Amino acid sequence: MLPTAPTRGRLRPLGLDEVRITGGFWARRRRTNATATLAHCRDWMERVGWIGNFRAAVEGRVHRDRQGREFADSDVYKLLEAMAWEAGPSGDAALDAEIAALTDTISAAQEPDGYLNTAYGRPGQQPRYSDLEWGHELYCYGHLIQAGVAQLRALGEGELTKTARRAADHVCAAFGPGGIERVCGHPVIETALVELARATGEQRYLDQAALFVGRRGHGTLADGEFGRAYYQDDTPVLDATVLRGHAVRALYLAAGAVDVAVETGDEALLAAVVRQWEATVARRTYLTGGMGSHHRDESFGDDFVLPPDRAYSETCAGVASVLLGWRLLLATGEPRYADLAERTLFNVVAASPAEDGRAFFYANTLHRRHRGTVPPADAVSPRAESSLRAPWFAVSCCPTNVARTLAQLPAHLATVDDHGLQLHQYADADIATGGVRLRIRTDYPSDGRITVRVDRSPDHPWTLSLRIPAWTEHATVRLTEPDGTARTVPPGTATVTRVFRPGDEIRLELPVAPRWIAPDPRVDAVRGTVAVQRGPLVYCAESVDLTDGHEVDAVRVDPSAPPEDGEGDAVVVAGETRTHQDGAWPYRPFEEEAAADAAPEAERASGIVLVPYHSWANRGPSTMRVWLPTTGPDRSGTGR
Repeated sequence: MLPTAPTRGRLRPLGLDEVRITGGFWARRRRTNATATLAHCRDWMERVGWIGNFRAAVEGRVHRDRQGREFADSDVYKLLEAMAWEAGPSGDAALDAEIAALTDTISAAQEPDGYLNTAYGRPGQQPRYSDLEWGHELYCYGHLIQAGVAQLRALGEGELTKTARRAADHVCAAFGPGGIERVCGHPVIETALVELARATGEQRYLDQAALFVGRRGHGTLADGEFGRAYYQDDTPVLDATVLRGHAVRALYLAAGAVDVAVETGDEALLAAVVRQWEATVARRTYLTGGMGSHHRDESFGDDFVLPPDRAYSETCAGVASVLLGWRLLLATGEPRYADLAERTLFNVVAASPAEDGRAFFYANTLHRRHRGTVPPADAVSPRAESSLRAPWFAVSCCPTNVARTLAQLPAHLATVDDHGLQLHQYADADIATGGVRLRIRTDYPSDGRITVRVDRSPDHPWTLSLRIPAWTEHATVRLTEPDGTARTVPPGTATVTRVFRPGDEIRLELPVAPRWIAPDPRVDAVRGTVAVQRGPLVYCAESVDLTDGHEVDAVRVDPSAPPEDGEGDAVVVAGETRTHQDGAWPYRPFEEEAAADAAPEAERASGIVLVPYHSWANRGPSTMRVWLPTTGPDRSGTGR
C-alpha cells in the first residue's frame, strides 16, 4: 500500500500496511478526516453538481447543465484517492462500496478512446485540448490516474484502476511521439504517469512523463497575463535556478521531474530540482513552510518578498511541498527534506481544516488585521482568502488535497534501506516490516520525549536512524541507547547499530521549549519583529486571548525575556499592549516616534498568551499575527 514507490533511490518507503499511527496529534486529525471530512467533501460535490457533471455528460446535457470550474472533475478524483488510501488499511467495506458506486458514475462518461472530461469535447463544448493553457484536461487525468493507482495498491485492481489506465493510454496516444507536442498549463500528469508506470511495469507511461517534463519550458503554451513563468513554460527544468510562477504548479512539476529523474537515472535533472528547492527554501518560503506570496496569481514572489499579511501560502502548495520533499528524501536520504515537510505539515496542512474537519482555509495568512465573519454553513465561499475557514469554495482543490494527504500520512513516517530502518516523522505509531516490529510512543509535538521499543528483531546487527530536526540547533538533544548509554546528538541523523532484542528501548529527548525566532533582515516586511516557535510548531497572537478588547496590532513583546510554556499548548511571553492614537497623517519625525514609544498609554501585560498557529480561528472571529513587534523604539525603518 505505497502511495509513492520508486524503483531506485537511497531509501525505500514503507506502506500503509506497515506503518500505523495509533495516537496523538496526527491520529486525531486522521480520525476526523476519515469520519467527517471524506463525507463532507462528497456531500458538497453532490450538492454543487460536480459529481452530477458526469451524469449530465452521459445524458447529453452537460453543455448546458455543467457546474463548477473547468477542473472540477479533479476534485472528485482526489476524493476517490483519499477514500482508497483510507479504505485499504482500515478494511472499510462500506467505503470500498462508495468508491465502486462513484467510479461507476465516472466511468460511464468515458469515451471509447479513453478520453474523459466533462468540460470539453462534447457537442456544444469547446473541442478537446483546445485550451491547454487553462483547460486542465491533463491535470484532471493526473488526479484520476493517482486515484486509480491508489485503488490498485490499497484495494486491488477495480474499475477505477481500469478507467485510469484507459485514460493514461489515451494520453500516450494523443501526446506521444507524433502526437500533440505540448504540455498542460497545470502540471501533475507527470507524477501520475510515473507512478502508474511503477505500479504496472508499463514503460510507455514513464516515457510519456519524461516527454512532458522535457517539453516544459520551451514556450509551447501561449503567453498570457501572468507570463509563461506562471506555468513554468519559460525555462526548461534543467536550466531553472528557483521555483517560480504559480506555486502549486511549480511544486507539482518539480515532484514529477524528481520521479522521472529517479526512474531514468537522470542525475542532472535531479540536481536541477535540488538546486531549485534550495534556492526556494532559502529565499521564498514562510516561517510556517508555506509557499506563495502573491494573491493575484497564487505565485511565488521575488526573493525575500514574504509579507505576512499578504501571505497566500495556499494549502495545496503546502501539500505539494510535502510531496516534493518526500520524493527528494527518498532519492537522496538527506534529512533536510523531512525537516521542511514536518514544518509544513504542522503549520500549513494542519492549519487548513477546522477542528471538526468540515471547514477549511484555502490561503494561510500570517497576519489577519480585521476580524472576519463566519461563512454560512450552507453556502459556497467565492473567495479563496476567506477570513475564516469556509465549508466549501468555488475552487475547492484544498479540502480534497488535505483529505488525501492525511489518508496517506503514515507512509511518510519511515523508510528502510539495506542497513536498517529510518524514522523521519514522529508520531505515536506501530511499525512492522520484514523481521522488525517497533512501537513508538510519544506525545510529540507537545512533548519532545520519544520512546522506540523493539518488539521483534532479526538476530543480526542493523541500524536504527532517527532524524534530529534542524530546529534543535543550539539546543541539547539526548539519545539513550538500550544499554543505558546516553549521548548528545547534533541536528541531522542519529544512528544506533546493534543486535536488538525484544524489549530494547531507544529514548530520544527533543528540546521543544519555546524560543524566539528572528527573520532574515532582507525580509523587509517583518524586519524588526520576532516570532515564537516551540518544537516544529509556529505560534501566533490571537485577539481572543487579549484583554480589554485589544486587537493583535496593539501587542509588543519583550524578546529579552524567554518565552515560557503556558496552559495546554499555549506559550506565554512578556510584553505590553498599546493603544494607538489616530492622527491626520500617519508619519512623524523619528524623535516623536521614540517619545511615543515611552508614553504611558503602553500597558505592561502580565503575560501575553500565544497559541499554535495551526489552531487559530477555531474560537470565532479574531485578529491574528505571527511576527510580533518588540518593545522600545522602532529603529528598523519599517514602522512596525
